[in-house]
Amino acid sequence: MPTRTSSAEWRGALRDGKGQFSVGKSYTGSYSFVSRFETGEGTNPEELLGAAHAACFSMALSAGLGANKITPVAIRTTAAVTLDKVEGGFGITTIALDCEGEVPGLSAAEFTRYAEEAKAGCPVSKALAGTKISLTARLKA
Repeated sequence: MPTRTSSAEWRGALRDGKGQFSVGKSYTGSYSFVSRFETGEGTNPEELLGAAHAACFSMALSAGLGANKITPVAIRTTAAVTLDKVEGGFGITTIALDCEGEVPGLSAAEFTRYAEEAKAGCPVSKALAGTKISLTARLKA
């Protein structure tokens, strides 16, 4: 398997500095104190982590369904990543995955079971094992 590489550079002091990041060779963006701890232009590490988790989970769910000869029409996942003040600074305390699937012929209970398996088996979920991860899974009617 290939090794994936991303990078980031921060310039200046924490509050007034600016950062740039690259995700592989295809996506670049900016981040700042304001985009992370307030409401400002750019993104932040928590949003990037959430995007990675949502993408990984969605693929893991598709793989689990596919292993059982079930092809989803679509799987849409959002990941809400919470950064809180904790002892010693800040920490990511929770990630809430919210998944909606279009999967013809599957019951809600079956979909939830596959989604829970995907949450447990997704490589990003495994990497974040020290973080509380919740899941809401529902079929689109």
